[in-house]
Amino acid sequence: MAKELATQLIEQLQAAGVQRIYGIVGDSLNPIVDAVRKTGGAAKGGIDWIHVRHEEAAAFAAAAEAQLTGRLAVCAGSCGPGNLHLINGLYDANRSGAPVLAIASHIPSKQIGSSFFQETHPDRLFNECSVYSELVSTAEQAPRVMHSAIQHAVALRGVAVVTLPGDIAGLDATAEAPLPATFVPATLTPAAESVRELAAAINASDKVAIFAGAGVQGAHDQVIALAEAIKAPIGHSLRGKDFMQYDNPYDIGMTGLLGYGAAAEGIEDADLLILLGTDFPYDQFLPETRTAQVDRAAQKLGRRTDVDVAVHGDVLPTLAALMPLLTPKKSRRFLDAMLKKHDRLMNKAVGAYTRRVEKTEPIHPEYAASVLDQVAAKDAIFTADTGMCNVWTARYINPLGTRRLIGSYLHGSMANALPHAIGAQLAFPGRQVVSVSGDGGLSMLLGELITVAAHRLPVNVVVFNNSTLGMVKLEMLVDGLPDFGVDVPDANYAAVARALGFHAVRVTDPSRIEAAYREAFAHPGPSLVELITDPKALSLPPKIKGAQVLGFATAMSKVVLNRGAGEAVSMARSNLRNIPRR
Repeated sequence: MAKELATQLIEQLQAAGVQRIYGIVGDSLNPIVDAVRKTGGAAKGGIDWIHVRHEEAAAFAAAAEAQLTGRLAVCAGSCGPGNLHLINGLYDANRSGAPVLAIASHIPSKQIGSSFFQETHPDRLFNECSVYSELVSTAEQAPRVMHSAIQHAVALRGVAVVTLPGDIAGLDATAEAPLPATFVPATLTPAAESVRELAAAINASDKVAIFAGAGVQGAHDQVIALAEAIKAPIGHSLRGKDFMQYDNPYDIGMTGLLGYGAAAEGIEDADLLILLGTDFPYDQFLPETRTAQVDRAAQKLGRRTDVDVAVHGDVLPTLAALMPLLTPKKSRRFLDAMLKKHDRLMNKAVGAYTRRVEKTEPIHPEYAASVLDQVAAKDAIFTADTGMCNVWTARYINPLGTRRLIGSYLHGSMANALPHAIGAQLAFPGRQVVSVSGDGGLSMLLGELITVAAHRLPVNVVVFNNSTLGMVKLEMLVDGLPDFGVDVPDANYAAVARALGFHAVRVTDPSRIEAAYREAFAHPGPSLVELITDPKALSLPPKIKGAQVLGFATAMSKVVLNRGAGEAVSMARSNLRNIPRR
C-alpha cells in the first residue's frame, strides 16, 4: 500500500527529533493531523498533537520549546485565517533565534490564484519572519522541501515555513525522503589580526567596561576571568541576564528602558566599552566612547553604535585567544567605584521597596516579585509578559545559573508569557514553570488557560493585576501625555481559573503572598495566583534624561488639571521608589 505524503512528511519530522506539534485542526490540515494521530503519540515514540486555543499561542509555545531546548519545534495552522494567526509568534521565534518549523496548510492547489474562499499566500506572507519559506506544488517535491525547511531552521536558528495545500498532502508519496543531515554546530574562531587589535585597545585603556548579551551563553567563567584581568565591571542586556548575572562579583546590572543598577553609568564612564555577543537595540543607552564589539554574526557589527574594533567570532574562542595577549591591570579604582555605586543603587532604590512592605496595600509589585524569587525552585523556568512584568522579573528574579528566564524580548509582543509557559512545561515536564503574566497580557490570550487545563499541565501562572497597561502608561507620561485608554476592566482571573479546574487564589494582602505561592507550587496540577498590585507603580529607566523629566512633569500638570492634584500626588508617591538615587 502506498504511503500518504502527509505520513512521509511527519516521519521526516520524527527523524529530526520532533516530539509534538502545536496547532488547531482544520480541513486543509486534516491529512497532517491524521498522520500525527497514526504515530501513536510521544509516549509510543511518535508525535503528540497539542491542541491550543489560538494559533498565535501555538507559535509562541513552539518558540519557547525551541529556545529552551535548542532543538527543532513545530507549529501548524490551517489555510487562510488559521495560519495567519501564527505570524506574531513566528516573528517572536525568528527574532529570538529559535529553530521553529511552521506548517501552513493551503487551499486546494487548483484554486490558488482565483480568490478562493480563505485564500491567502502564506509562502509570501511569512517571508519577513522566516529564514526559509516555500510552497509545496507536487508530491515529488514535498520531501525535499521539508528537508530544506528542517535544515534551514536548525542551521540558521530561525523560522522555516512549509506551505502545503491540503489536496497535495493527501496524495501518495512518490519520492524518497532525504535523510536528516544531523550536525554539531561549528565554533567560529576570529581572525588573529582582529584579536590582536582588541588586545591592543584593552591594554591602552585605563577604564574598560564589558556589556554582555545572549551571545555569552556558555562563556560565563571566561567573561569573569576577562573582567578580573582587566578590572572591568560587567553590565548585561535582558537576554544576557540568564548567562551573566549569577556568580558574578563584577556585575553592575542592566541598562536600557528596563534596566537597574550602575550599568548605565558604568559603560558611559569607560574609556573602552566591549560589547560581547549583544545586539542591544537602544542606541540612546550606548555611550559615545571607544567601542569594541565581538559577535558571530558579522552583519550585527557596528549597526547599533560606531565600532572602533570589530571582531567576527564566537565569544568563547575569542576570549581564549585574547587572554594571553593582555597585560593584567593593577588599578581597581574604576571597577570598585562602579561596584560601590551599583551596591548603593540596588539597596537604596531597587531594594528599598521590597522591605517593610508586608502590610502595605495595594501590593508593591516589586515586593511580590522579590518574594517570588525567594520561593520559586532553584531550577525554575520563568516566562515574562512584555511590559511591567519584564521590569519586575529583570530586577528581582535571580537566574542562579540553573534557572531560565525568557520573554518576547526582541519582538516585544503582549500575551507571550502563558503560551511560552505551555511550550516550556511540555518540553520540561519535571521542572517548575512560572508564567509571570500581566492582566493585560493574560486577558489577550485568556483562552490558553483552557489549553493548560485540558492537558493538565502543572503550569504556575502568577498574575500581576494592576488593571492598567503600565508600560504604555509610562511611555505616555514620559512623552508628556496624560495617560489615556490604558485602563483594563477589573476581572477576577482567579475565579476564571477556578472554574477551569485550577488551584487559584486572589491575593490583596501582601502578608499572604508567600503562602499563596507555596500552596500553588505544591499543587500537582495547574495553579494561578492573582496579585492585586498598585496600579500607579511604574518603572523609570536607570538613567533619566532631562527631556524625560520634562515630559513626566508636563504630563503630571495635565493630570492635575484633568483629574485633580490627588491623582498626581498618589502617582508620585507610588513612583518615588523607582527614581534612581545617586
